[in-house]
Amino acid sequence: MRLLDDLLREAQGAGASDIHISIGRTPFFRIDGILAPVGDQVIAEEEGAAMMKQLMGAGSKNMDQLKQKRQVDFSYALPDGSRFRVNVFYHVDQVAAALRLIPSRIRTIDELHLPPQILQFADFKQGFVLVVGPAGQGKSTTLATLLQYINNTRREHIITIEDPIEYLFTEDKSIIDQREVGHDAPSFADAIRVTLRQDPNVIMVGEIRDIESMQTALTVAETGHLVLSTLHTNDAGQTIERIIDSFPSEQQQQVRSQLANALSGVVSQRLLPSTSGGRMVAVEIMIGTTAIKNVIRDGSIHQIPGIIQTSSDVGMQTLDSSLQHLVDSGAVRMEDARGYFSSTKQMFR
Repeated sequence: MRLLDDLLREAQGAGASDIHISIGRTPFFRIDGILAPVGDQVIAEEEGAAMMKQLMGAGSKNMDQLKQKRQVDFSYALPDGSRFRVNVFYHVDQVAAALRLIPSRIRTIDELHLPPQILQFADFKQGFVLVVGPAGQGKSTTLATLLQYINNTRREHIITIEDPIEYLFTEDKSIIDQREVGHDAPSFADAIRVTLRQDPNVIMVGEIRDIESMQTALTVAETGHLVLSTLHTNDAGQTIERIIDSFPSEQQQQVRSQLANALSGVVSQRLLPSTSGGRMVAVEIMIGTTAIKNVIRDGSIHQIPGIIQTSSDVGMQTLDSSLQHLVDSGAVRMEDARGYFSSTKQMFR
């Protein structure tokens, strides 16, 4: 019978980002964005039950929550300190798990091949910065890199609010308090709200999941703090629309005004297979210039892509231009990039 920790060490050695475990099928690793089966031996019921028990801990809160809500998020660590973000869930009345490997070292902007102008968001003393994109596109890694840059360059009080805690920070110039929802705070909204009593400079919210959390984060950003977070949206324009449309119609004009005042920038990411192995990141960058703030306030969100396209002189860039640069430089293949272009001309080039 395979042991959970052995399987996770094998995933590490293979360079996997994700591990999928489910009774009745073979384990799967995601390597460079591609799912691959691990051998041909399916996970037997007894074997799978043992893995899940080890993951969650017998008699733990995780087990109780799984029974009540049919899913649970938490982190898991190997004896050597390697950490994984875990989601255990039911499907067809069977328990399954998806694990994401959290790298032990926080990489720099250069190591991640991110555009250097992204660092300007870490230099802000106040405002609202969102890193967006589908699941598994490196949003948490980018946020961790921005926080580490702040930690290494100035004396600030950084508070992170996560579910579960992913990257663990070692304090350098800053002091850092990491709070886990469900353990250190009852909810994201409550944790964000109470930060104002904790003398923060920078607040990182792992993910904004509801209206109350969004409203509270906007208010905190407006009151002179730097707030960084993530959303599962595709691009800057859709992000603005999603935020505004999530509120009742009678509140939307007020939210437009708040967002226009607070928003410092939106970064949208996509990870693509690299021609040299591993993955490369394509990035859209929107900066909260006066022109962007005006169209948010006026509700003319459809103008945002055009403003981004014509504002490269201040550091903005479209996802299409980033993709084209990666293709032209030979870093990624056109067949891998084609599906991400918004322009039909580029898609069929």
